Order: sequence, then C-alpha cells, then structure tokens
Amino acid sequence: MAGSLLRLHFHDCFVQGCDGSLLLKSIAGVIEGEQEALPNANSVRGFEVVDAIKAALEQECPGIVSCADIFALAARDSVAVSGGPSYPVQLGRRDSLTANRELANKNLPGFNFNVTDLVAAFANVGLSARDMVALSGGHSIGKARCNTFAARLTPDPQDPTALSSSYSSLLQQQCPAGAASDALVDLDVTTPIQFDNAYYSNLLSNRGLLHSDQVLYSTPGATRDLVNLYAQTNSAFAKDFSVAMLKMGSITPLTGSEGQVRNQCGYVNA
Repeated sequence: MAGSLLRLHFHDCFVQGCDGSLLLKSIAGVIEGEQEALPNANSVRGFEVVDAIKAALEQECPGIVSCADIFALAARDSVAVSGGPSYPVQLGRRDSLTANRELANKNLPGFNFNVTDLVAAFANVGLSARDMVALSGGHSIGKARCNTFAARLTPDPQDPTALSSSYSSLLQQQCPAGAASDALVDLDVTTPIQFDNAYYSNLLSNRGLLHSDQVLYSTPGATRDLVNLYAQTNSAFAKDFSVAMLKMGSITPLTGSEGQVRNQCGYVNA
C-alpha cells in the first residue's frame, strides 16, 4: 500500500495541481472524475486508506486538514516507513471544487514514454529532468499490472531497453496470459518493500519493469548519468528525491480562501 499512497499524491499533483481533485467521485453532468482517466483506471489504489484517515481527522479536528494535505503526508510517511527519507511537508493546501479527467489523460506520464516524453511531461508542471529521474525512484516500492509491460515480455536483443532474458523469464511466469493477466508485479524485483536505490541498480542490468523506467538508463545522456549516480550513492538519491517531492507538492496548490476543506474526500461540501 505504501507505493500506492505515494502514487496517489503524484497523480493528483500532475492534474491542476496538488488539490485533491483525484479523490472526487464522478457525478453525471456535474463532475467527470479523474479516477476514470486512462492512466488511472484500474490502476490507482488506496482511496479507502485516505478516506479512513480523513474520517479519523474529522472526529478530532473537523474542517481543518484537507484531503490534499492528507495525500502529501501519506506519501511522505509511506516513504519513511519503507526505509526512505523523511522530509518536511508544507501544509495548508485546500481541496478543489472540480476535477479534470481530460487534463489527467493529457498530463500524466505513460508507461511507454521515452526520455523526451518524460522530460516534457515533467517540465509541463515545472519539474526538471533531475526531478524526473529522482521521482522515478518512487518505483522502488509499489506494483504494476501485467498489461503495462506485457509488450516487453518477448525481448528484442537489438533493443537497448529490452528486459534481460532472466528477468523476462521470471515475468512470464508471473504473467502467464500476458496482457490478459490481472496480476500485480513488483516494480523493484530486488528490494520490493524497501525504499532504496536498488531501483536504479536494476536499470543497469536491464531489469526496469516499465519501458519508462528502463529508458532512463538505456538512453545516453543526462538521465543515464543520474541513474549511475543514484545506483552508486543512496544518499544522493534520498536527497534529490526529497527535494523533488517538495517541489512536486508545491505545484499550484489552492490556499487561503480558494477551494475548501472537504468533509468527505470524494465529494464537494454541500
């Protein structure tokens, strides 16, 4: 669940800022929820955990802690309890009154993106290429469904991003029906529940589960240099990841009298 909670914060901030819009339920003719956007459907998980946290907070301090802030805090704590860095989280975000499914389909990076696509997607929300490589290390924890990497299960020896043969064989056992398999597979084959730099070490031996993971190393240039740095030095990864999370958590938040503090994360207050 730690990886899922981290991903919720990421998928929220990339769509109209860190405003809890991802949590809003679809209401016909009123709200087109982001949960049904292609990058999110049958993919993002953990909403029930956020709802439980919100319910507990409303019992103790009603109307104070926004759902957007819960996202940010849950992401930080998920990283910390998994062995990663515990960084300061700025608070005071407020919750949106709207969601934007169209923007979710447009803004969220895809699992088949190349480096150029990834750099552009992150730049679109004010994040650098270095931020992108550091935040990709969030895949140190969490899982992905077979359909997100099924096309990689038959490696092309001429493709520098192809899976190693041993890793491909392992994945074929976990996804026997290919894209039709509904299994969840660890994003980090080495230390799947430990937040560390093994994700980057895996890329050096072509064990990046998603195409968008492996291209960070297999594409010559600055991203490869950063992968090498983080694979060698966990402290460098932890430092850059913390900085990037603070930057991401500050993407166009609602503050002051903007938006509201929702009573229930899935619905705008009546």
